[in-house]
Amino acid sequence: MKIDFQAATLGLIDIQPTFMPGGELPVPDGDAIVPVVNRLFGRFGDAFATQDWHAPNHASFASAHPLKQPYDTIEMPYGTQILWPDHAIAGTPNAAIHPAIDQRPIEVIIRKGFRPDLDSYSAFFENDRKTPTGLEGWLRQREIRSLFLCGLATDFCVAWSAQDAARLGFSVTIVQDACRGIGLPDPGGQTTIDTARRLLTEMDVTFVNSDEL
Repeated sequence: MKIDFQAATLGLIDIQPTFMPGGELPVPDGDAIVPVVNRLFGRFGDAFATQDWHAPNHASFASAHPLKQPYDTIEMPYGTQILWPDHAIAGTPNAAIHPAIDQRPIEVIIRKGFRPDLDSYSAFFENDRKTPTGLEGWLRQREIRSLFLCGLATDFCVAWSAQDAARLGFSVTIVQDACRGIGLPDPGGQTTIDTARRLLTEMDVTFVNSDEL
C-alpha cells in the first residue's frame, strides 16, 4: 500500500484501560491492540490520540437514570443515547492512555465527553454532531490529508471518528487488527460492528491490516 507519510498521521482512539478487560466498559480482546499500535509508530512519524473523559454521573451513564440499565436507550436533545456503565471518569487511572502505549510520538491529545450532558464518540464532534473538538483545525494546520485510525471501539468511537473525517474530506483508513469492537445487536440479525463497516465502506473508508502498511 503506497502512502504519502508526509501528509498522513495515525489516530489513536480511546486506547484506555477503562475499555479493556478488567475495565468498567471492557471491549472483548481490547488489550490485544496495544502491541500492534506500538508497532505502527514505526511507520508514522507522529500521531494524535483521544480520551473519553467523563464527569461522574454523566448523562450517558445508566446510573444517572433511575430504573435504567446499561445498554438501554433514552432520547436526549441531540438524539438517541445508549446508556453505558460508568466509565472513563476524568482523572482516574483507567481514563488515562494505556500505560503500555508509547506516547512519545503523540503530538496532541483530544479529550471528549467532558460536558456532563453531552456524550461524545467522534474525535471531531460531540454527539450533537456540531460541537467541535478542535481536531480538524489541528490537522488542517499540519497539512494532514490522510488519517489511519486504530483503537476502541470499532463500532462506536472509531466508526464515528471515521465517518466525520470522511465527511470533512480526509482520506480515511481503519487499521482493523489495531481495533476491537463491542458488537451490540443491531436490526436484521447484524451487530453494530457489521453496521458500522457497511456504512464506512459506503463512505469510501478503507480497511487494512497493519502488515499491509
